[in-house]
Amino acid sequence: MGRKSVKANKSIYQITREDLGLTREKAAELIPGFSPERLEKIENGRTQIQPEDVMLLAEAYKAPVLLNQYCAYACPIGQVHAPRTETKELAQIAVETLNALNRLTRSRDRLLEIVEDGQVRPDEYPDFVSIKSVLDKIALSVSNLQLWVNTQIAEGKIPRPDAGKEEPS
Repeated sequence: MGRKSVKANKSIYQITREDLGLTREKAAELIPGFSPERLEKIENGRTQIQPEDVMLLAEAYKAPVLLNQYCAYACPIGQVHAPRTETKELAQIAVETLNALNRLTRSRDRLLEIVEDGQVRPDEYPDFVSIKSVLDKIALSVSNLQLWVNTQIAEGKIPRPDAGKEEPS
């Protein structure tokens, strides 16, 4: 059995592995093409992790959060465009989503007024920016809900959406 790391700035990959109670040796057995040494280099940032590696780790660790973490923090495109999802309880996600939808409902008429002429005039910018902020909150809530669902599927708590469907012959 390996020693428990006391390193202060652990990567999310190391934290996830350790939270599962896996040594690098045991984890490497779960991941095709991985060795304990390769895991150590990835976890300590001594090698650039590749998207395919993240996908393998997320699947082996049953941790879809690794996918978003990579996209939102390591990928240059994702750093600009990917929502930074958070692992939250379903009830909190539902409340945040409903609150954002209620704010959008209150802003709906103003949005229609703004877009009616196919452009956003300078005097409409403040209202439009405010409405966009609400839409961003809804998008983040949807991403958080997708993460929650994907985690439940990965952990075997709910079935895959395509489970039970027959393959075409």
